[in-house]
Amino acid sequence: MRDAEIDAKPVDQDTLVADIDRTRAELARTIDAISDRVSPKRNVHRALEQIRQRTSQVDPVMAGAAAAAV
Repeated sequence: MRDAEIDAKPVDQDTLVADIDRTRAELARTIDAISDRVSPKRNVHRALEQIRQRTSQVDPVMAGAAAAAV
């Protein structure tokens, strides 16, 4: 006999169903995450948000440089 067969314990139906439900929920989260990553609309939104963040970081620097030049 193989070790897996020797160590195998009977699993009751409720435990098996709970395990399947847990696996199904994990799979659904994974699929949602993949869908989010490959969505063109979400990618555009993320790119625009990055541009906004970078612009907001540059604005104070440019304002300080303009004030110093005056």
